[in-house]
Amino acid sequence: MTSSSNVRRNLTLGVSISSLLLLSACSNVSALAKERVAQSDTSVQQAQQTVGRSEAGAKELQQARDKLADAKAALAKDRQQEAERSAAQAHLYAELAIAKSQSASARKAADEVLASVEVLRRESERNSPTQR
Repeated sequence: MTSSSNVRRNLTLGVSISSLLLLSACSNVSALAKERVAQSDTSVQQAQQTVGRSEAGAKELQQARDKLADAKAALAKDRQQEAERSAAQAHLYAELAIAKSQSASARKAADEVLASVEVLRRESERNSPTQR
């Protein structure tokens, strides 16, 4: 594991622990609801790291952030079902943001390979003797 992976993992763990501590202040909400919101928080953090400044997945990442904020607000108001539902939606939007970002990266890499193959094909045709 690289040091940047360790830093990223430790940062994500720290954010999750902070979220759990913050959510523990909500006394009337079940531990399961708090855990789901904390897990969604981690998913959103991971999506932010994956998407970065890329446009691919940016819209879904923002939707994930919005749903996470809704989940935290619902927890603060002791609305357990609403918190769990918003947390689940935040997680799904975060996963979609990651998938779109990775798909765009793979598409870009494939386009670059195809362009390289085309250049090699043209060079090969130009350098080979004409067959008659």
